[in-house]
Amino acid sequence: MTLTRLLPTLRRSIPDPIAPARWPAGTRVTTTDVIVGGFSMVRLAERSGTPLAHLDPAPAAADGVDHARHLGVVLATVQSVTNGRSGDAAAGGQPEITIDARFGPHRPGWAEARLIGRVSVARVSPVTVRFAAGGCHVLAPVELPGDLVAGDLIAVPIEAHAIRFASAADGHSAAASGRLREPALRA
Repeated sequence: MTLTRLLPTLRRSIPDPIAPARWPAGTRVTTTDVIVGGFSMVRLAERSGTPLAHLDPAPAAADGVDHARHLGVVLATVQSVTNGRSGDAAAGGQPEITIDARFGPHRPGWAEARLIGRVSVARVSPVTVRFAAGGCHVLAPVELPGDLVAGDLIAVPIEAHAIRFASAADGHSAAASGRLREPALRA
């Protein structure tokens, strides 16, 4: 239990802490933003829209050749908020949010999902997350501030799979080009 969980009004002056192992190396948080590799995720979403994935290579190589384990952040916009799934007693009436993203082959860290773009002083509570495309629900527990509204921006760390650097076999040096091949990171 963190201080910002016990006293949500503290979020005006200190950010909720993060688990650094789940986020790209060097990620910093503010009260309203996540900074990855020097890029503001709020500004990136304003410029490029959502859903959006921002990848940063993590330091550990997966196979020692040209594949790497990548950590990143998916940005999604809340499209709607309701008072729970109708007819589903298991939902317990908890709020359900619909977001504009889906995660494909990537492993999201739902326990680290956070509201960015504004400060919320509402208590954190469990929510059900539904993907607008396909109507699927997240099975992992997700806790977000209780005052979410349509238009809010959510940042979720991911571990991306099936990503590889361009290699010499492609006619480029992986170290020189730094290009990534991204399989359908945008929904």
